[in-house]
Amino acid sequence: MTVLRISILFVLAAVAEIGGAWLIWQSVKEDRGWMFAVLGVMALGAYGFLAALQPDANFGRVLASYGGVFIAGSLAWGIIVDGFRPTTWDWIGSAVALVGAAIIILAPAGSSADAQGAL
Repeated sequence: MTVLRISILFVLAAVAEIGGAWLIWQSVKEDRGWMFAVLGVMALGAYGFLAALQPDANFGRVLASYGGVFIAGSLAWGIIVDGFRPTTWDWIGSAVALVGAAIIILAPAGSSADAQGAL
């Protein structure tokens, strides 16, 4: 259940952050009006709250892991919303980022304490 919760929260956070940034982009770059910017700021705020709901208490670990999800989510958003056509390198980079995110956030319990002692 924890992996499912983590995954759902990461997907929701990605939609909020990427969607918020896209709305602001539309407002500024595409002259879509100030309401797009306001909605974008609200979505970005929602992203912050969603990230805080992750079960891991370490801000740095959650945000570092989310970075991989953000990379893949940004490419997916581009494909779905903007008609972006990723290259092979985009797909490979996205896969590497997601594997890195999974390694960070799904590390076995106690492994962070072990690693800190090794430093």
